[in-house]
Order: sequence, then C-alpha cells, then structure tokens
Amino acid sequence: MEKHFTPEGIQKLKKELERLEKEKRKEVADKLKHAASFGDLSENSAYDDAKTEQSMLESQISKMRETLKEARVVEKKKGSSTVQVGSKITVEEKGARKEMEVVGGTETDPSQGKISAESPLGRAFLGKKKGDICIVETPSNKKEFKILNIS
Repeated sequence: MEKHFTPEGIQKLKKELERLEKEKRKEVADKLKHAASFGDLSENSAYDDAKTEQSMLESQISKMRETLKEARVVEKKKGSSTVQVGSKITVEEKGARKEMEVVGGTETDPSQGKISAESPLGRAFLGKKKGDICIVETPSNKKEFKILNIS
C-alpha cells in the first residue's frame, strides 16, 4: 500500500532508520553481551530483557524498511493555488485562526500542526482554494473551516 511523504518526512524516516541500524543495534548488542556475561542464560532476566528489546528493535527496523519501499514522495507543485500534500494553510474555525500543514499519514503530528492528508480533516482540505469553506463531519458534530491562506 503506497504511503505518501513530504520530502522532509522521507528524510526524517531515513535518518531515524539509519540511527536505529547503526547506533541502537550496537547499544542492544552491547546489552546482550553484558547480560550474557552473568552466566546461566536460563534464569537470566537481564538477558531475556535484552533479547526482547532486540526483537522489538528488529521489528521496528523491518517495518521502517517496508514503509520506505512503499513510500511515495509528494512534491508540492509550485505556484499551485489549491491545498495539496505539503501545503501550509491558515484556516479559521469559529473565529479562531489555526495554522496547519497537510502531510502524509506517517508524518502526522497534531501538536506541531501537521495533519494527515488521509484524515477526514486533511481530505476535506485537499483541492480547496483560498476562501473556500470546508465542512468536516466528526462523530459528534460538523466543523466548518474557512481557508484564509495557502503556502
């Protein structure tokens, strides 16, 4: 299944994968070696913990590699007047202004104003222009946003 990324998002993912493969693997290997030095592995909880950590790390690395295989970098079209992946937008909801960036699903970080293009909110904004009104249905109600600016 194809996953969308901004150029910044794909770089961040690659950097994190490199860190896990080089630094974190070595750290976990050192923990295993140290725990094994305690002797009897059958009743060695430090060794068991290190093996569990190693397994979780390898699973995380595998998932990240798979994500990179499925990644599609979406470049924002310069000069476009419509919202697309990579757009930074200013919207107004009930008189309050909010700034958001529409990103690929794996880059989502609401605390940083990064919303997924695959989310109901992100889908509502895609293809819209400055001045458009977007209505987003949530489980509890409808929210109305006016797009004030697109960059």
